[in-house]
Amino acid sequence: MATTPNYAQFVSTAKDQVEKSTSQFLKGFESLNALTKQNLDAFVKSSSILAKGFEDISKSTVAYTQNTLESGAAAGKQALAVKTIRDLVDLQSSYAKKSFDSAIAESTKVSELSVKVANEAFQPISAQINATLGKLTKPLAA
Repeated sequence: MATTPNYAQFVSTAKDQVEKSTSQFLKGFESLNALTKQNLDAFVKSSSILAKGFEDISKSTVAYTQNTLESGAAAGKQALAVKTIRDLVDLQSSYAKKSFDSAIAESTKVSELSVKVANEAFQPISAQINATLGKLTKPLAA
């Protein structure tokens, strides 16, 4: 009969340990689930920023292309109205310089916008990485 209380104590202790382990497992699972949701939210926010940035870059490129075509058409009309070869050469030289300067300015603008968009889009992901690392290192510090 002396073994019965030990058996009952063993069962009780085992039950407590299983409940404790299950509770810890569920808390860990809930934390992992919350972390996954936060990661997904950061990814969605980042993707939205990228999409908006690509839209802005596309609009800028379309506007530049339209201005270039209009400028080319205007230069063509002016070329048809020149009186001398010298005037045509001067017009062509002026148009080429203006086109080159415009292309450099647009390229710089698009490059700057691209860097800005990339930095803004990385912010939600960077913040989530830092938050996750903070959560992971917190138990190690304790």
